[in-house]
Amino acid sequence: MHGTEQGESRVGDDASAVSLVAGGALLAVAVVLTALNLRPAVTSVAPLLGDMRNELGTSATWAGLLTTMPGLCFAAAGLAAPRLAQRLGLGHVISLALVVLTAGVAIRAVDGPYVVIGATLLACAGIALINVLIPVVIKGSFAARIGLMTGIYTAALQGGGALGSALTPGLEGPLGGWREALAAWAVVALIALAAWLPAVRRHGGSWAAAATPTGVKPRSLLRNRLAWIVTLFFGTQAFLAYVVMGWLPQIFIDNGVGKVEAGLLTGLSSLIGVPVGLVISPLAARSASQSGWIITLGVTGIVGTIGLMLAPAAAPVVWSVLIGVGMSAFSLALTVIALRARNAEDTAQLSGMAQGFGYLLAGTGPFLFGLLHDVSGDWTIPFVMFLAVYAVQLVAGTLAGRARFV
Repeated sequence: MHGTEQGESRVGDDASAVSLVAGGALLAVAVVLTALNLRPAVTSVAPLLGDMRNELGTSATWAGLLTTMPGLCFAAAGLAAPRLAQRLGLGHVISLALVVLTAGVAIRAVDGPYVVIGATLLACAGIALINVLIPVVIKGSFAARIGLMTGIYTAALQGGGALGSALTPGLEGPLGGWREALAAWAVVALIALAAWLPAVRRHGGSWAAAATPTGVKPRSLLRNRLAWIVTLFFGTQAFLAYVVMGWLPQIFIDNGVGKVEAGLLTGLSSLIGVPVGLVISPLAARSASQSGWIITLGVTGIVGTIGLMLAPAAAPVVWSVLIGVGMSAFSLALTVIALRARNAEDTAQLSGMAQGFGYLLAGTGPFLFGLLHDVSGDWTIPFVMFLAVYAVQLVAGTLAGRARFV
């Protein structure tokens, strides 16, 4: 009898282990599919912006608002994300955000310029909530593999951004126009939602308990010096990334590159972050300091930027690859957020602060870059500003990469 009980116990333990592995795999798939949707709503617009303006009869101001709005929206919704997660539950907020994202991407294809603006705002609000909360999911559910899972997440995110800019121009013809090409990405968001809902049912309770312990008021990090350094690092790398996503196609087009090729080159700059993020994030997470990795990526991006500024048509593929490697600092920014916090609660607060205020800074990037281009009549002065922000990113990233806690 005793042997039978031990056998049944082992069978039960084995079944529990299988269930745990299956649950973790399901969550990992849901995270990856969700990440694939966090950039196409933004990157799919830039290659089609000229066609959109021509059909809608809009001004350069409208185009500037459309490219600037994602960062500003990410800031506002990002700051609200930790409080919403505390009240409604982490999993439920991400599910709701996916619904909002899907609706926004679909609705902006149905009417005129104001609907495009409003629906893009809606889609970006959904993205912003997910941006802040996914690092909390990774911290709570993959604590032993933060670097690996962050690398996978950022690789999927950047891969989605690359697909948005690379595939959307090619969809315009077969689907019948820019509206249909943009709306096609709503299907990908629905697939992510279908994967996310069962993951919420399995893990939602543990996330809620980990993110905000009962009876404990979340601490504010607004007076924490390290939190502001992490925020500046996140904000400056996002500033540069949104300038690249918003203006790189036009820079290439103005220098004689075709529209489809310009979209592919911009997609390449995002796609290169996939292998870089997968390799560097786990290695950086295991290092005592992430500063060396951050400096290496930053210097690589600066070299690509200088090449693009001085001779854009000479080696566009090389410049796109180097700039893409530099943009891979995004994966390290998310890794740093997780590593500079001791627990899931602090991760939620630091993620909300860094991404909220960081995207507020980033939102000014495309607008200022375009404004300087309009005022100066060429791309040199905007690139000087771009390089100045890169220098700030290197300093802030070096300080943020040191092994400390908020």
